[in-house]
Amino acid sequence: MRQVWITRHGEPEVLQVRESPDPTAGAGTVRVRVKAAGINFADILARLGLYPDAPKPPAVVGYEVSGVIDQVGPEARRFREGDRVIGVCRFGGYSDTVVLPETAVFPLPPKMSFSEGAAIPVNYLTVYQMLFVMGSIKSGERVLVHSAAGGVGLAAIDLCRIAGAEVIGTASTPKHERLRERGVSHVVDSRVEDFESAVMRITEGKGVHIILDPIGGKSWAKGLRCLAPTGRLVTFGFSSAVTGKRRSVFALVKRLAQVPWLKFNPLTLMNENKAIVGVNLGHMWHMQDEMRRWGEQILGWYEEGRMHPTVDKEFRFEEAPKAHHYIQDRMNFGKVLLVS
Repeated sequence: MRQVWITRHGEPEVLQVRESPDPTAGAGTVRVRVKAAGINFADILARLGLYPDAPKPPAVVGYEVSGVIDQVGPEARRFREGDRVIGVCRFGGYSDTVVLPETAVFPLPPKMSFSEGAAIPVNYLTVYQMLFVMGSIKSGERVLVHSAAGGVGLAAIDLCRIAGAEVIGTASTPKHERLRERGVSHVVDSRVEDFESAVMRITEGKGVHIILDPIGGKSWAKGLRCLAPTGRLVTFGFSSAVTGKRRSVFALVKRLAQVPWLKFNPLTLMNENKAIVGVNLGHMWHMQDEMRRWGEQILGWYEEGRMHPTVDKEFRFEEAPKAHHYIQDRMNFGKVLLVS
């Protein structure tokens, strides 16, 4: 099989395609010949050496795939050879062949393409956990979605629409028109306008009920001030620590120093009637049954035509460095994939 390896920490060029022996499906698992694999910002953090959970190089990362089952292991009874599926990985997804527990595999809906399938698991499961499970979203609430044009951002817009919530999004100006077409009520270019001031102006000083923030640092401090009473700041990343295509310890320390540690204490949150929620889908791997229920709901919404996974661009395995450059240069509107 062919895999994209992180050979060492560094710029995107450290990604290399290597050949490895095909794996064999064991008890309770299935082997999938991968058609498409999702790229996530966590993969970029892993390449830079900034993602604590990632295996040390040389390593293969990747959390999500779609493809066709070509081998069913003993005691696996949910699927058959030839089934089109979506799979959730605990790393190893940058491969043209993966073996997965059958509990981590979902049938690909008949009308869904392999590319759409690979764009769903990480983005939509993360957003479902943030909004419905831990954010307790309600109709009529206002949600601030940072990086709204990315894969997670567009998934959030879809699920906010299903919930009946109003979306304020942050994104670069060239992406505003397309975001409005997706149903975003207000779009802010946070590189041009302070998002805290913009949010308070848009909401007439009332603030928002939920913030989805993958940025970290001073963004969390501003977000807490933007919350209305009973508001929830949902943290799910620390992208502000990435200031270039090589790891910078100085940048990491600087961003950590900007975290509002004093505001993160229970007494302050109690007095302000606000909540801080943390989400890391990678740490939900042991809760397969719960994640499966979320996934079935998400795929049900797709089949009802209520959500639309957006694939921006596909790269071949040997083009993986270009894919990472593309994402870090903030070129994407939606999901970026590797295709075999």
